[in-house]
Amino acid sequence: MLMAGLTACGGSDSGGDGGSDNGGQKAGGSPIQGTLAALRKASTTTEKQQSAKVDGVQKQTTPQGEMNSDLKGVMDWSEGGVTGDIEVTQSGSATKGSPMGNKPMTVRYAKDAMYVNMGDDFASTAGKGKHWIKYDYDVLAEKAGASGAFMKDQLQNNNPARSVQLLVASKQVKQVGSEQVRGKKATHYSGTLKVSELAEMQSKDLSEKDLQQLQQQLEQTGMTTEKIDLWIDDQNLLVKKRETAKSTKGQGDLDSTVYYSDYGTEVDVQDPSADDAVDFTELTGGQS
Repeated sequence: MLMAGLTACGGSDSGGDGGSDNGGQKAGGSPIQGTLAALRKASTTTEKQQSAKVDGVQKQTTPQGEMNSDLKGVMDWSEGGVTGDIEVTQSGSATKGSPMGNKPMTVRYAKDAMYVNMGDDFASTAGKGKHWIKYDYDVLAEKAGASGAFMKDQLQNNNPARSVQLLVASKQVKQVGSEQVRGKKATHYSGTLKVSELAEMQSKDLSEKDLQQLQQQLEQTGMTTEKIDLWIDDQNLLVKKRETAKSTKGQGDLDSTVYYSDYGTEVDVQDPSADDAVDFTELTGGQS
């Protein structure tokens, strides 16, 4: 979900117009108008690039403890949805005893499914000779209900520019100032959105019923708001995104940072061999 650019929403901390006085103001316009115009340009420019290299880290609290996920790879959004190859390494107390803890695994995003390479140990045991777990988006939507439908919607309709578009649509954004991102000058923008509203804003193909159920699931996690910080370079490209959210229930806090670079890089994603992939429903007995 992180690589699909998923963003939970949150309430506004930025006041009525979300404006800022430090830059972004055009002649004859308000600061917020200048900020929104700059972000619209960044969204258009980023979306046109169609691919990029990505790396980052996600930290999340779970009932089992903290889960850290380091990621690095490439992604493509030339046909609307996200395809790509990402290497993920999980660590933290939540991975204690897990055969995949501190071991890199490949997550492959295809047009209609996501694949996770679980390695040789999995193949020799639960995988019955197969290394990859396949998560078919249609089946995921059917088995996992609203959250599965939401994940399918995001993976087939999302791209890095979506986060910029969300802040523009919400108008709950301010320009923080000029900062350095990996040695390059970038403009920092920030906004805080309601989770329930954001889920609705970024759902393109979700039915009203699924959307209502998704909002109920989000409320059950105790997350009410999410803060989104974006850094745009002098080429009007998104170079860094940070999403943070805290749960009122004491678990499920999220802190995700992703860097984007080498826009326009070549991405060639091939589905794993059918002989080397097991459907997730075979491992769960048909349950979600």
